[in-house]
Amino acid sequence: VEVKKVRKFERMWKVGSGGSVCARPVIHDNRVYFAAMDHYVYCADCNTGKEFWRFKTGGIVLDSSPIIYGNNLYVGVFDGYLYAIDINSGKLSWKFKTGGEIESSPCTWEGMVFFGSSDGYVYALSSDSGSPIWRFKTGGEIVSSPSVKDSRVFIGSFDGNLYCLDAKTGEEVWRFRTGGEVANSAPIPFYKNMVFFTSFDNNLYAADMETGKEIWRFRTGKYGNGTCPAVHEGVLYYGARDGIFYAIEAETGKEIWRFRTQGEGVIDELPLVHDSKVYFGSEDGNLYVLDTKTGKEAWRFKTGGMVATCAVQWGHFVFLGSWDCHLYKVDINTREEAWRFATSSGEPAYIPHAYEDFKVEIKKETIIEEAAKEGKYKKEKVESVSLSDYHVESEYSSEGEYKKKSDYDVGFVMFETNLSSFEQLTFMNSGFTTTTTTSR
Repeated sequence: VEVKKVRKFERMWKVGSGGSVCARPVIHDNRVYFAAMDHYVYCADCNTGKEFWRFKTGGIVLDSSPIIYGNNLYVGVFDGYLYAIDINSGKLSWKFKTGGEIESSPCTWEGMVFFGSSDGYVYALSSDSGSPIWRFKTGGEIVSSPSVKDSRVFIGSFDGNLYCLDAKTGEEVWRFRTGGEVANSAPIPFYKNMVFFTSFDNNLYAADMETGKEIWRFRTGKYGNGTCPAVHEGVLYYGARDGIFYAIEAETGKEIWRFRTQGEGVIDELPLVHDSKVYFGSEDGNLYVLDTKTGKEAWRFKTGGMVATCAVQWGHFVFLGSWDCHLYKVDINTREEAWRFATSSGEPAYIPHAYEDFKVEIKKETIIEEAAKEGKYKKEKVESVSLSDYHVESEYSSEGEYKKKSDYDVGFVMFETNLSSFEQLTFMNSGFTTTTTTSR
């Protein structure tokens, strides 16, 4: 069996509207905030599940997990806007328009909010006003979520690069080239002097934070990688898109253990590590809970749809969203549901099959040997390629390439919308649009 990636990964651009919850919730002051594909951002009481408010955006929220900074909640939406919403009133503070869908989860640092867009730009805005501070052009769509460490922004792009940018100026420090799209939906983690990220070339990478040089790489399964690991006490916990979950030594890249989920369900979100257990969701509909030392399953919680969000811990409870249009609160002591919150639509959102961008071929080779001996015989040998032996033909650069500015900073960007057509997006200075609401 041979698995090949036959086209650019674009599953996320084909999703439809519905009540599904596919973005990590955030908890603040006994309130849980989350977004759904019904266009709404919700705020509910952590104890009772009672709704405080909901805010309607102009599009679906796929993987852009809300964050809270000061009195605002920030979230990216498929209508191309980054929204800042007052966490108390649920009213719009401001919104900023980009040239494409936003799937990237924002992050904040020293009064700035950072995120990426499918228009290929990394943006830095004022967290107070939404005014643009800088933007940086990559060579592909961005669905990755940025992280900030030591005054540097780390973010991946569909052009195959992980970028390290100066957080204050947006200038490029280095880039690391992989053999596939870098589509890390979860924030990029760090440990000591290392930064960890994945690629659709099926590798998990560790690179030097300062230089961008490769330290090690770990080969995972056969359908690419779409998220980042969690780091806890020197161990990386990571789930791949072929349904295998790993524990890996952070310093060496050596595998400690692995766990296979039910039916190769895609694992595409950040795990939660809490009290010697690791929690992660799968598209097979389960929240899995494993022992961090052994990798043995402790228990699982079944929802009515795919679990494509990270679990968030609050006391002895975890919150998680499901494709079945609910946010769940689960008691980790009793392993039972405490309550569930239904979104505005009970109809799950459409999403293409997880592996539609890959082709599986079964090859069979028969070798016949004729022996020039008395009593000739035929020997048949059947050879097959193991699923775990899938390799991508690609070029890698383990060296950090130092740049002073983006190679792609041009007036427009061409990006692929499907296999047969291209869309040209004009993005002039007028593309910076910030809408501010003064009445609260």
